[in-house]
Amino acid sequence: MFISRMWVIARNVFLEVIRDRVLYLIGLFALLMVLAVVMLPEVAAGAENKIILDVGLASINLLALVVAIFVGTGLINKEIEKKTVLVLIAKPVSRFEFILGKHLGLSAVMAVLIGALSAVFIALLKLKSIPFPLESVLLAVLFMFLEMVLLIAVAMLFGVFTSSLLATMMTFAVWLVGHLSQDIVRFGELAKSASFERLAHTLYLVLPDLERLNLKNEAIYGLTLLPSQQELLLNACYGLIYTALLLTITVTVFARRQF
Repeated sequence: MFISRMWVIARNVFLEVIRDRVLYLIGLFALLMVLAVVMLPEVAAGAENKIILDVGLASINLLALVVAIFVGTGLINKEIEKKTVLVLIAKPVSRFEFILGKHLGLSAVMAVLIGALSAVFIALLKLKSIPFPLESVLLAVLFMFLEMVLLIAVAMLFGVFTSSLLATMMTFAVWLVGHLSQDIVRFGELAKSASFERLAHTLYLVLPDLERLNLKNEAIYGLTLLPSQQELLLNACYGLIYTALLLTITVTVFARRQF
């Protein structure tokens, strides 16, 4: 019963988001990549292949980020604002099932979106005979998916207790600081302020270190720059454990809310 109820919630989220013109992003991405392939050789002769790889992976990441933040923050908040959450929690559905089902549903959308964008990207590269390290690109895409799954959990957490606009801004801030956290720590160590150094280390410990899940640069230059298999496994586990922790906090906050 637990699995079936959660599956129904996840399926409804998946179908609702897919119908909400999300798949139009695939067509937009294909158009952008065709323009990039046509125009970049004219302005970046000699380095166009690396730039096309960079632009393609960055575009996939950006489009996935838009969906994760804007859709993720509204998953719970929209139900609360429309009062439809009262109907859902009145049924024999626990708040844990509700939160986890929502997260799994949007994660499934993210898997389809990133998979489709990556397939279009790789097909275009092969069509244009642009050399690229396939294994590295696929690994980068997999870790990109793990990053988006984590950000969906962040967006849902903020969406539980604040407005959609504020939740969107806070989630974007977490994404930005998460990619800069290692640099912030280094800057804190160079600074002569003990309080700033403590603040930098606190941010690093509290906020997710999203650079652990960023393999785009390594994918462009091949397997030689990739971390070891052990480090890759540890980074993947880090992302999954952090996601589980965020979902646990979200369930706790949601359970304490009065509707």
